[in-house]
Amino acid sequence: MPPDKAERPRDELGRPLPAGSPNRLAVDDLDGLSAAEANGIALAHFDAGRYFLAHEAWEAAWLESKGTASEALFKGLAQLGAGYTHAARGNAHGMRVLLERALDAIRAAPGPAWGIDLPALGSLVERDLDRVRNLPEGAPLPPPEPWPLPRA
Repeated sequence: MPPDKAERPRDELGRPLPAGSPNRLAVDDLDGLSAAEANGIALAHFDAGRYFLAHEAWEAAWLESKGTASEALFKGLAQLGAGYTHAARGNAHGMRVLLERALDAIRAAPGPAWGIDLPALGSLVERDLDRVRNLPEGAPLPPPEPWPLPRA
């Protein structure tokens, strides 16, 4: 049986490391948390530039919110965290694809929601998408500068 996500050794950007490697990233135990609790953890991680951990927490909120009006938004926020994780890893294609999906969910949600100013967030994501779309062919993707999620 594969190890639990929290037990998998990972590097600082959330990439899995070979079994037996020292773990370089402490992953939160999100089991049993409410969507609101997981969202609070995600917001703190995102603001600090810990995008993989934000993704994990929003994924927990998404799973906790299945069948509710918040499900699509939390899925989109999980994609937001994953998109910026790809950006931090230098993967322009992964960043673009995931941020486009996240932006669709952010724009579709009635905002503000869950303490987030969704229209302002959408504008910031669009700004970063423009940055990656306008990157010259073959140019390296600079790492993202952490910025706080706009609050409602």
